[in-house]
Amino acid sequence: MRSSIRFDAIDALRGAAIVWMTVFHFCFDLNHLGWIRQNFYSDPLWTWQRTCIVSLFLFCAGLGQAVAVAQGQSWSRFWKRWAQVSGCAVLVTAGSYLMFPRSFIYFGVLHGIAVMLIVVRLTAGWGRWLWPAGALAIALKFVAEYVHSMWAGASFLNERAFNWLGLIGHKPITEDYVPLLPWLGVMWWGMAAGQWLLSDAGRRAWLSTTMSRGTAPLSWLGRWSLSWYMLHQPVMIGALMALKAAGA
Repeated sequence: MRSSIRFDAIDALRGAAIVWMTVFHFCFDLNHLGWIRQNFYSDPLWTWQRTCIVSLFLFCAGLGQAVAVAQGQSWSRFWKRWAQVSGCAVLVTAGSYLMFPRSFIYFGVLHGIAVMLIVVRLTAGWGRWLWPAGALAIALKFVAEYVHSMWAGASFLNERAFNWLGLIGHKPITEDYVPLLPWLGVMWWGMAAGQWLLSDAGRRAWLSTTMSRGTAPLSWLGRWSLSWYMLHQPVMIGALMALKAAGA
């Protein structure tokens, strides 16, 4: 196994996604508690932010897999990390069921990442073909919408047993939904971009660039992204609920 080296640039990019996500969720919590009035489910101000945040996370996950493969990460280590992500996904489902029993998260970002990590790892050898594969995965979302509009028989794909694939005609009622398609395309592009950067000494230097002191907190957040993801919402909403109760 080759030596494992972390690239601060990738960690900082992931950390930026963490900060953005935290601010987004803080606003969501304020809305949930009635302190602001926003429509997080249909207002483009919020839906496009969510799309960008998820895209950045998945792109970084693809970059990370490119680095892991290049450094000869063993399958045993891969499965150890995968088990952590999957276990956290189960906890998210349980926690969201307690808070939103009618719209709990059954296939959110961690569930999607768990499935996509396996697919991306198995297809790491596709090389440049990852670019068109990613484009196809994204395009299939729009193809599916067209098929649903033309053929009522495709409605079974909207059922929970199949909608994790993403070939849906309408979005299910759930607090977070990150299906295989089109999001696999973003992670494939992250893997392709990572392989492109690592394949040339000059481009690899971009990743190895020493980050400024000001970005150190972002790099730190990026290295602990899963832990932060799991803890930030319970801490924030718990603090806001306590504050609201104190002021009641």
